[in-house]
Amino acid sequence: MTVRSFAKINVGLRIGPLRPDGFHELRTVYQTIALHDVIRVQVAPGAGIEIRCEDPRVPNDESNTCYRIVEQAMTALKARGRVIVEIEKRLPVQGGLGGASANAVATLLALERALKKELPGPERLRIAAGVGSDLPLFLVGGTVLGVGHGEEVYPLPDLPALLCVVATPEVGVSTPKAFTDWDALAQAVELGPTRTGEDARPNATAAKLTASDTSDRMLEFGRVLSAWLSTQNKAKSGKGLSGVPAGGRGRAETPLLDLVRTGIENDFEQVVFPQHPELREVKHVLESAGAFYAALSGSGSATYGLFRSRAAAEKAAARLRRSGVGAQVTTTLTRRQYWKGIFD
Repeated sequence: MTVRSFAKINVGLRIGPLRPDGFHELRTVYQTIALHDVIRVQVAPGAGIEIRCEDPRVPNDESNTCYRIVEQAMTALKARGRVIVEIEKRLPVQGGLGGASANAVATLLALERALKKELPGPERLRIAAGVGSDLPLFLVGGTVLGVGHGEEVYPLPDLPALLCVVATPEVGVSTPKAFTDWDALAQAVELGPTRTGEDARPNATAAKLTASDTSDRMLEFGRVLSAWLSTQNKAKSGKGLSGVPAGGRGRAETPLLDLVRTGIENDFEQVVFPQHPELREVKHVLESAGAFYAALSGSGSATYGLFRSRAAAEKAAARLRRSGVGAQVTTTLTRRQYWKGIFD
């Protein structure tokens, strides 16, 4: 059984306080995109799990997310056999596009078809969340709200398919380190400066963080999203924000423009960009090339921009490639496109 394993981007990401379970509270909007890996699953006589991938950065032991989800699914399905998973890697490893998580969910879906058995939806979600925080979003697809530590997911009204340039600089960003840096920043802001003179002046990032504490920031994200959803309900009834018919603007891009206008952003940029200024430059290139929204995806290093026209998107991607940064033009996927594309 062969399936596609689609990537995701984050349209805004808010980091909350550290929870008792060791995870950070998160709020984010996930969006699936057309870039993908290819997963092939075979069930043969025997026992065990074998992971095959030509990319040496992909583990082939029990630490691989595909291995872990097969192990749990075979038990839940009461199935027997030797499961062979082949991963054709096209997405960057640890790039913030959810590649490993998407691979695991695609493996689960392919395994079910290969066995001609299917897990109930809640059981799928339970197994996925146990393997990793990003996995459940790939059981929904399209535009998805992520809360908790990202594993609690809710389908949102689909954003329309939009052109997206995904830049993949050859920079390694460790997500655990990014969270550690965020905690250090939050603690430094909470404690305040300990020295006098020039070093005591808060930098722009710290000043931004002190605008509200972490709990208020989570509430603010909720208010922003609620306001955005309200505009979408009005749009469906043919009314704009002021109750005026919305025909004056192209509705194909208005839902995301409305969300962008709320000021939604990715908190990881505050700690990742100072460590990797080249990623800030990639975002600047995307914006200067005409992206109406650009951001880091997850903790990076993938950075993306959303464009109104293919010509502008292609031009931006070419500009990045000339500077030595990998870049591809793709599109966002609605929920229907996502599920159709997995098995086509």
